[in-house]
Amino acid sequence: MEHWGIDLSKEYLKFSAAHFLIFPDGSTERLHGHNYRVFVELEAGLDEFGLVIDFQRIKPVVRELCDYLDEHWLLPEHHPVLSIHARPDGVTEVRYKDLFYAAPSTDVIALPINNTSSENLATWIGRELRERLRERFPQAPIQNLRVAVEETSGQRGIYRYQVDPA
Repeated sequence: MEHWGIDLSKEYLKFSAAHFLIFPDGSTERLHGHNYRVFVELEAGLDEFGLVIDFQRIKPVVRELCDYLDEHWLLPEHHPVLSIHARPDGVTEVRYKDLFYAAPSTDVIALPINNTSSENLATWIGRELRERLRERFPQAPIQNLRVAVEETSGQRGIYRYQVDPA
């Protein structure tokens, strides 16, 4: 069986964000930030012009996701112990055990994940990307998708999606 794909690893597919991990033993990292890079590989059939998806059309979709996350504090909305409360005065309160944080709500993004690991960030970006590509390019159904989020050089979390051939 033959497969075709594209691979995106442009320098500008990046975002800077703050986060902290919560470990299985309940301890946490200190609040800190990364300059994340996003890498995308996808497979789909070739169109009549010999393209999977035109690079010029997919790069802005990935860039939208990076821009959305850029310069925010990323929080795991689905963590069982962490609480996030947006106050009417435009401040978001974050509590985890005896830790308390407050930040302008415009600086905070609560993602539907259980921890802000690079693996979960790759999953969120991958699922969002799949949905946006499905809406914008229905003529190019994705067969395989791989998204990697690099938090430091040589250290990436990876999400893979594969269509069941059955």
